[in-house]
Amino acid sequence: MTNLIILPILIPLIAGTMFVFFRKRLPLVRAGTQIATIINLAVTAYATFHVMQHGTIVLETGGWIAPYGIILVGDGLSLSLILTTNVVAVAAAFYAPFSLDKGREEFYFYSFFLMLIGGVSGAFLTGDIFNLFVFFEVLLMASYGLIVLGGTRQQLRESIKYVLLNLFSSILFVTTVAFIYSVTGTVNMAQLSERVDQVNQSGILTTIGLLFFIVFATKGALFPLYFWMPHSYTKPPAVISALFGALLTKVGVYSIIRIFTLIFNGNIDYTHTFFIVLAGFTLIFGVAGALSTNNIKLIIAYNIIPAVGFMIMGVGIFSDVSLSGSIYYLVHDMVIKAALFLLVGAIAIIAGTSDIRKISGLIKDYPLLGWMFFIAAVVLAGLPPFSGFIGKLQLLQGAFENGHYVIAIIALITSLLILISVMRIFILGFWGEGMELPQERRSIRPLYFPISFLLIFSIILGVGAEWFLPHIQQIGVDLTDPSVYIDAVLKE
Repeated sequence: MTNLIILPILIPLIAGTMFVFFRKRLPLVRAGTQIATIINLAVTAYATFHVMQHGTIVLETGGWIAPYGIILVGDGLSLSLILTTNVVAVAAAFYAPFSLDKGREEFYFYSFFLMLIGGVSGAFLTGDIFNLFVFFEVLLMASYGLIVLGGTRQQLRESIKYVLLNLFSSILFVTTVAFIYSVTGTVNMAQLSERVDQVNQSGILTTIGLLFFIVFATKGALFPLYFWMPHSYTKPPAVISALFGALLTKVGVYSIIRIFTLIFNGNIDYTHTFFIVLAGFTLIFGVAGALSTNNIKLIIAYNIIPAVGFMIMGVGIFSDVSLSGSIYYLVHDMVIKAALFLLVGAIAIIAGTSDIRKISGLIKDYPLLGWMFFIAAVVLAGLPPFSGFIGKLQLLQGAFENGHYVIAIIALITSLLILISVMRIFILGFWGEGMELPQERRSIRPLYFPISFLLIFSIILGVGAEWFLPHIQQIGVDLTDPSVYIDAVLKE
């Protein structure tokens, strides 16, 4: 059973490598990618169900026991996020053939896409901090390929900023890993959790913790380190934007949750108060960006930033309730953000533009698309009974229980502004006089299936909260008690 948890990494990596040799045989590569993502989803769903029933799975690769070998840890947090990753991957695999041009498909889109999924899964599963860096590099390499695919001038301009920023954070990441190894003598996360408490060098460790936070905050697009993200995510085609918006920043958020609940959790009065302040600014500046633009893709991209603010707010409050709120919101946001990027991609295909001032009256010809967008908008805003509401309810409960009233009020106001920002697209784009649509436009009928798949999952996550919430709450409880993770990995 333990070998099962390596499959979410191996299946996409092997499939992606194989498809490099068949890039001209697009029907084969498309079908193979769709089959690989469905198999990966089934495997991950089974592994997640097993962990929820029987507890954490630990794989000691090569027979080297922890903390000496490469350890993969499949706990409730990591497998829940991998399962959500593969839900997004299935939707992307079925959306891509009907939205990308042939040139992009032939130039290794499917290989880069599968390698990205493998890298993201590896980052969620790894039990040591050095291999977290390695899997970050795997997913970043794949993302570099995806962001320049097509070679338009705008893509190349934004990709330079994206690549340089991530190269800088990667250098800082590996340097910080070297620092922490020199101080503690280990890179295994479970053993680090124990040794950080034992090493009597609080100043050095606080500096190392701060460096890790800068790395992950850059990748997670927190205030003020989000400047590189919105335009970089909107220049590629919609399916690539959906993958980036749903997955890349979330790996940074996951790393902050894991590292600052498991390892750097000794001085939370200082560090976690700082997180709450940053979360507040991230909420405010993110939604301000979403309200300031008329580009529909940019509106969705800017809305990634306040979502990250909500998640970090839960880490800062640091209670089992707030952390379960962060996890629920994280899962919800991965799905709904992917759905929204695919929806605005479909709108742009129909209208021939992403400028909301030039789009109107689409509901007459595309009523299904309009109402799907409306549902996605209310899910994103967190109206009951949808999934965004459950996560926010947990976060607000955690904030009020722990006396963090200011951040709770900021979160409530931000939720209203998020709703306004996305409803602008619905009201201006779908109502009013019908616009003159381009004479030659592609059919978007095949795009309804992958978008519906994500929306149905998101709705089930909301209306079926009584099934999911107890498991997410247990993850929150486990995150506040590092001994659960340590005992599972080191078998103490």
